[in-house]
Amino acid sequence: MEAVLSDIVAPEDLMKFERKYNSELVKGAVSKETKFEYAWCLIRSKYSADIKKGIVLLEELTQKASKDDSRDFLFYLAVANYRLKEYEKALKSIRTLLRNEPGNKQALELEKLIDKALKKDGLVGMAIVGGIGLGVAGLAGLIGLAVSKGASKS
Repeated sequence: MEAVLSDIVAPEDLMKFERKYNSELVKGAVSKETKFEYAWCLIRSKYSADIKKGIVLLEELTQKASKDDSRDFLFYLAVANYRLKEYEKALKSIRTLLRNEPGNKQALELEKLIDKALKKDGLVGMAIVGGIGLGVAGLAGLIGLAVSKGASKS
């Protein structure tokens, strides 16, 4: 699963599927397959702007998808949001997939990784807030000490 989350698309593949997507777009209709292939390349980009573009395409595909088709769209939506550290959104997508397919091993594994990342992210956030609190308390103590020393000199 880690390989799926960290896979980076080759620039030439991204360009190839972008050309195919734009070619169909100019003709008036992009096939579901082409849109998915391009979105799949975009979410594997090292650039967050590309990943966000891929998310938009996957969301469009998900809205019009059958239950079978939505599996891949929801899975890769979760992957894309995970890569952007949007863990709540990733969890929402993967849990929607799991409602339709409760035994999907790949989705269950991804759900565990998202949960783990959410918890880690929450602990880091709490540590930062705690550190700020300690810093403010320390600063207040120093100011109080300086004020009391100043008052004792007069």
